[in-house]
Amino acid sequence: MDTKYIFVTGGVVSSLGKGIISASIGKLLQARGYKVTIQKFDPYINIDPGTLNPYEHGECYVTEDGFETDLDLGHYERFTGIHTTRNNSITTGRIYKTVIDRERHGDYLGKTIQVVPHITDEIKRRMLREGLDEGLDFVITEVGGTIGDIESAPFMEAIRQLRWQLGRDAVCVHLTYVPYLKAAQELKTKPTQHSVKELQGMGIQPDILVLRTERHLDDHLRMKVASFCNVDLECVVQSEDMPSIYEVPVSMQQQGLDAAIMRKIGIPVGETPAMKPWRDFLDKQRNAMREVHVALVGKYDLQDAYKSIRESLNLAGIYNDVKMRLHFINSEEVTRENIAQQLSGMAGVVICPGFGTRGIEGKILAAEYTRTHDIPTFGICLGMQMMVIEFARNVLGYKDANSSEMDTQTPHNVIDMMEEQKTITQMGGTMRLGAYECELLKGSRVYEAYGEETLIKERHRHRYEFNNAYQEEYEQHGMKCVGINPAANLVEIVEIPEKRWYIGTQFHPEYSSTVLHPHPLFMSFVEKLKIEN
Repeated sequence: MDTKYIFVTGGVVSSLGKGIISASIGKLLQARGYKVTIQKFDPYINIDPGTLNPYEHGECYVTEDGFETDLDLGHYERFTGIHTTRNNSITTGRIYKTVIDRERHGDYLGKTIQVVPHITDEIKRRMLREGLDEGLDFVITEVGGTIGDIESAPFMEAIRQLRWQLGRDAVCVHLTYVPYLKAAQELKTKPTQHSVKELQGMGIQPDILVLRTERHLDDHLRMKVASFCNVDLECVVQSEDMPSIYEVPVSMQQQGLDAAIMRKIGIPVGETPAMKPWRDFLDKQRNAMREVHVALVGKYDLQDAYKSIRESLNLAGIYNDVKMRLHFINSEEVTRENIAQQLSGMAGVVICPGFGTRGIEGKILAAEYTRTHDIPTFGICLGMQMMVIEFARNVLGYKDANSSEMDTQTPHNVIDMMEEQKTITQMGGTMRLGAYECELLKGSRVYEAYGEETLIKERHRHRYEFNNAYQEEYEQHGMKCVGINPAANLVEIVEIPEKRWYIGTQFHPEYSSTVLHPHPLFMSFVEKLKIEN
């Protein structure tokens, strides 16, 4: 069949969970046997979120082909298992840069460049994924922001045009919020009505409404929304608060969201898929009773800043039949005097990634404490580098050891900038990004964790690396370099075999963990915590 297009927009307020709904739709269509991709269009003018502070936009997710993207792509991959690329993440900045570059090249033959049609045409081209031979049945496009934002207007105009051009091959799903007024003890649909009215004013009639709510909506309220918004009753679905985001696809399926989409497009609905592996996963999640406490040592006191790490730990916990209780510890507040209290009761510690000098000494103290007290520890990217620096200071005896990122004058730069990075002047999109091969040392703990594979591929996001000039000295004193990039001889993984579980990775394993296929390193880490605590 011809490719079908689903546009997901949001109204009333932001942070309603458009990414979760988009990922859920993708999962439900996959369960029906369709080939699906999901893409995110963000209205901000940055080329990508790579240079944004996590407080601004949460975690920066990285695709296999080395593109820095919005964290919603992490939801897409965890739910569906698809591998997104740079074509799945588009910003206003990328759209404008493409159009301006073409204008400078003379491609528009002297025409005046305008938002309509030039910007909207480029948006449409990317929404349709023109030039990509993918054989997709469905393309789901989530548009960031909220209806009425100035920034999102060109995207809405592009959707309006595509709805007319594609006819029944396109469906618009609009997510809104239904607030509860405690004083009146009433759920209010007026914000939804106004949001739909604003969308209609842009020339877009939503086909399906997903009502985000903290309380159950009865049929009378749904009928009211359907009547005022010109939407079929069966196409008014509620997204009620769930114990877990992974319950959402099943809730959407029970309410017939996927069936409503197919009817709107004109595809026979057929039988409802059983989704047995997904439901088995949810059963394991509900039945997990034993708690395991893990500390996340980092500097960003924001849940979304370490979203993929949190989800990877939770997924590994579910498959190990335990509930993960994650405790954020601000590394800026860690001192030698309070480190024991900060980590009291923790079965394991994750030393989180990041950039810059703020909070690194706290991470180094955490690495020292967990190493000397044999607490299972997982260091990721900068976290791994802090483990390496701590070892140099306290085992190798180089008290002034550091990373050249933090101290350009350090005489013992055990972490140093990669050679190819030294001539780079621009920050955005210039790090070592994307999937690279790593050869594992046979007999190591990571070799066992990966099922005795010798060659793996993982995603990176960094400029600085383990300084190979010190490798022999580290190996002699007990920290083994057990993962090496075969092409560049870069150290990717370190571990201390004599410890219960003390491993650092230069790459980001959290980007590759999905609901049905949790990452082997997180599985190994949590299994160790479960067995020994």
